[in-house]
Amino acid sequence: MITCFIRYEIDPFKKEEFATYSRNWGEAIPRCGADLIGYFGPHEGSATTAYGVYNIDSLAAYEAYRARLAADPLGRENYAFARKERFILREDRIFLKNVSVPGGRD
Repeated sequence: MITCFIRYEIDPFKKEEFATYSRNWGEAIPRCGADLIGYFGPHEGSATTAYGVYNIDSLAAYEAYRARLAADPLGRENYAFARKERFILREDRIFLKNVSVPGGRD
């Protein structure tokens, strides 16, 4: 199991658009095969930093999941919404493995 952390830099005047985008992923991501932990938007401190976090079995499973997400009607709609509204200024993705699991197992 690996965890994908997506760090977003968002337009601070379009936090509501990011929240809508996040709620849409809350429906589409689990349907397409990833274990969504959540999307996290600005609350206190930075007005421009947000995160999306989910678990997936492997990088191979991630590739298949991304294809399903791109083909999903809500996924396509959400990608188009982000392009149209331009609230995401930057997006960085990293995959990490939980190394704190007791006994070193995953």
